[in-house]
Amino acid sequence: MADTKLFLYTVALITIGTVMSYSLSTYPTIYHGYGEFRFLGVETIVAIIGIFLMYGLSYLNMDKAFERVGFSIFFFFSMLSILLLLLPDSIAPVIGGAKRWIKLPILPISIAPVEFFKIGFIFFLSWSFSRKINKQDSIIEQLKKLIPYIFIFGVVVFIFAFRQNDFGQTVVLGLILVILFAMSGGRLRLIFGFLGIGLIGISLLIASYPHRLGRILSWWGSFQDTILVYLPNILANLIRIENVPEPYQIHNAGYAIYNGGFFGQGVGEGILKLGFLSDVHTDMVLAGLSEELGFLGFLICLILFILILLHILRIANRMEEKRHFLFCIGICLLLGIAFFTNALGVTGAIPLKGIAVPFLTYGGSSMLANCVAIGLVLALSKKAKNS
Repeated sequence: MADTKLFLYTVALITIGTVMSYSLSTYPTIYHGYGEFRFLGVETIVAIIGIFLMYGLSYLNMDKAFERVGFSIFFFFSMLSILLLLLPDSIAPVIGGAKRWIKLPILPISIAPVEFFKIGFIFFLSWSFSRKINKQDSIIEQLKKLIPYIFIFGVVVFIFAFRQNDFGQTVVLGLILVILFAMSGGRLRLIFGFLGIGLIGISLLIASYPHRLGRILSWWGSFQDTILVYLPNILANLIRIENVPEPYQIHNAGYAIYNGGFFGQGVGEGILKLGFLSDVHTDMVLAGLSEELGFLGFLICLILFILILLHILRIANRMEEKRHFLFCIGICLLLGIAFFTNALGVTGAIPLKGIAVPFLTYGGSSMLANCVAIGLVLALSKKAKNS
């Protein structure tokens, strides 16, 4: 039997996210002249499809279906990510200077291939690492085996970081690659070497794009006093920056969290969502949720999310096959990195990056992809030892 608690915790989080998609979409609804229940209607349909999809996938026999489903997701959405770059703007519109979504005919939703590709990528790494990486291998042997993965990740960087301008997702996938390699028995020198190369690559990608560099400088300008007070004056003066534009999103997110207090203003009663805090139903959903549901509401969501992660880790720990263990770990990393990156960004602890909060952010692709991920973990949970 699949892990019932994991399913119920996920459904609870989806339900909260669906309700908040109605409350937090007030401003875009008025601005674009949409019907009052447009966002709620779309998200409800997606949520229902996602829950049934998750439930249906939980019945898969993963002895037979794991590779078939995994390879199908990996290859199909790899090809779709490449095709996306070639499609006309009427089908794949340029939004924010990049093509990331494919508009579906008739339906009022778009598909972001990268959301599903991430699941396929985790499957591919899990399946392949479990067959090829052995901790008994020397550094040279492991490095030779990693060459195909380095090439594949180079293609990922080219498509998502350069052509789709999706820097955040590329970093997430790179981090998952390194951690799964480490969990497969990778040599420490190679792991630290890849992390070092990754930091250099990230620094170059940030420095090469003014908007990314500006985002980092803006964050540091508002955050630096918290750190510099503990450093010697000479060093503090050396790394201090002046006259940096204030990150209004972070400040307004802070106001929203403060305004929410412990119990919140009530569902629908938030103020900052009324044009003061952009993308409040998507990237800034945690700030909007905190204003309306308060610290208590955020805490409930956090507890639900941590319970989801703990159950996935528990399932992973009870897997007998290495490929299944690695896949569960990869899905846990994918969800956990997204949630905590967004949460830390909203609070100003790290630079803000537009990564969707699993099950809470408004959006069809993210919701459905995460439901697929949980559905596959649920199917694997039936194979867990002592289940």
